[in-house]
Amino acid sequence: MRIALIGYGAMGQLVEKLARKQGHEPTVICGSDCAGANAKELAARLRNAEVAIDFSVAEAVRRNVEACIQAGIPLVEGTTGWLAERAYIERLVRDSMGAVVFGANFSLGVNLYFRIVEYAAGLFSSFPEYEPFIEEQHHSRKKDAPSGTALKLQDIIERTSNYKDGNNKSSVSIASTRAGFIPGTHRVGFDGDAEQIVLEHMARSRDGFAKGAILAAEWIRDKSGFYEFSELLDEIIDARKLKD
Repeated sequence: MRIALIGYGAMGQLVEKLARKQGHEPTVICGSDCAGANAKELAARLRNAEVAIDFSVAEAVRRNVEACIQAGIPLVEGTTGWLAERAYIERLVRDSMGAVVFGANFSLGVNLYFRIVEYAAGLFSSFPEYEPFIEEQHHSRKKDAPSGTALKLQDIIERTSNYKDGNNKSSVSIASTRAGFIPGTHRVGFDGDAEQIVLEHMARSRDGFAKGAILAAEWIRDKSGFYEFSELLDEIIDARKLKD
């Protein structure tokens, strides 16, 4: 599979390395040299690829989506911090018969963790004496805080348990830490007066994120539409159940 990499920082370089190991061909690399390009100029560079994977910056996501639509290739959107534009981008993709799969986190483990938190939040919703909270830690170079994964966890808890204050605002607090070289750690806790229950996901490296992005690229290669990575996870879980 011929892959275009948009963004060539730590994640982009890791995706390139693992993609080559899996027999894929990263044919286009758009790093800082593409920062000033418009959508049309970027699209011209992308046309030799079969799919694009974006780990760049939130401010470039709209342009990158437009460029992939113009180039006629699907996009795996791994950048976070752009969901304020989700409605516009989703409409653009659907109206143009484009293809995008996005996620707050492409790690399979994190996406299974989302399901565990959803189940736990449903249980604790019947016990209001336990108050939920979220903690997340990342390396000092990560710009967005809270992380997209933490915001996704907050949304899961609120949707599942209706944890909001009287003004319909989020009452699930998020504590963010940016320090050193932490790949990513997330904790969801439910705190009561006599005990605390904590669910934790700790990434040992970024490999899980990169492998998930490549898996998403293989999945969306021949599709059109606007998808969350969780939809791919549903297919994986169903396939594993059939095997068993």
